[in-house]
Amino acid sequence: MIKAQKVTFAYPAQEGEEAREVLHGIDLEIKKGEFVALLGHNGSGKSTFAKLLNGILIPTGGKVLIDGMPTDDEDTLFDVRKKAGMVFQNPDNQIVATVVEEDVAFACENMGLPSQEIRRRVDAALEAVGMSEFKIHAPHLLSGGQKQRVAIAGVLAMEPEVIILDEPTAMLDPKGRQEVMSAITKLNREKGMTIVLITHHMDEACQADRVVVMHGGNIVTDDIPGNVFSQVEKMQQLSLGVPQTVELMYELGAGLDLTRFSVEDCAMEIEKYLAKGEDK
Repeated sequence: MIKAQKVTFAYPAQEGEEAREVLHGIDLEIKKGEFVALLGHNGSGKSTFAKLLNGILIPTGGKVLIDGMPTDDEDTLFDVRKKAGMVFQNPDNQIVATVVEEDVAFACENMGLPSQEIRRRVDAALEAVGMSEFKIHAPHLLSGGQKQRVAIAGVLAMEPEVIILDEPTAMLDPKGRQEVMSAITKLNREKGMTIVLITHHMDEACQADRVVVMHGGNIVTDDIPGNVFSQVEKMQQLSLGVPQTVELMYELGAGLDLTRFSVEDCAMEIEKYLAKGEDK
């Protein structure tokens, strides 16, 4: 579905400075229906890479292909953006209308779709993110999590096959984060949508099928969450954390299973360890 081949990207030179290359030959393939979390500290290149996936930025070198279509071909760019929708960190930057359903319909209207088809897509998109009851509300009166779900619905109405989310929960409180992550995982698990999630929350990355870690413009790790987060020292060296449950079990230093993330699993691991101690 997504293929990056030897991708480099350099921001143009500013006055008195040289061009700054931030991606150095990225190779990555994401299959249809996968949920991939992309991690990296500030300056690692993850947000730049995300913008390459639907043609907001064009590679300096190499190729990005979306369903076989290159993002640097103007003739296919519109089709690329229909296939791969983008959701940004601040929902206020994506909401353009004064009524929720009108905002969700905005992209469909620009696509020139018939009104009946627009109505169907808007209703389906709002239902998918659990916002149907708010369709005639004013977006500015919604909570942060609700606004972000409206922004996701606006992308969904275009019926893309991929959604790229660039730190969509960064500005939200815990309740809003949970709402957005619930909507994202539902789209992936129930509708088979390909998800690329850029995040700095390790507990969100745990929910993905794969975790890709970037550092210094390169991919340094690409594996299932359990294998990535069990490498606690490596993640710390990369200025990244691990889920709190994994950190707790690691700090206990008792040889506990670091590939399990939930609070319930963590409690069970500690309980088993304590039971072993009592048996001795």
